[in-house]
Amino acid sequence: PPQPILERVGLTEEESKRNVLKLSGGQQQRVAIARALASDAKVILADEPTGNLDEASGRMVMELLIRLQKDLHKTLVLVTHDKEIADFCSRMVMMKDGRLAG
Repeated sequence: PPQPILERVGLTEEESKRNVLKLSGGQQQRVAIARALASDAKVILADEPTGNLDEASGRMVMELLIRLQKDLHKTLVLVTHDKEIADFCSRMVMMKDGRLAG
């Protein structure tokens, strides 16, 4: 992705040149977000975007996703089992046994 997109997700030029396997989990998640933004899609699908992150990194990734969603007028569809992560979202739809629930 072009450098402005990487800057939007908080990655430096030096980090953008590093092998992805040498980035922290939070940095890897930000690279994934940058890829989604580079496609210029109207909808961002995020399946457990914080699942492998510590609490602080997860919060940072969620704050980034929500800020970008609002700033860029994107629809964010997020899947999570974590209630604290779900609380970042403006609308929640629950599933139980493969069906939409209350």
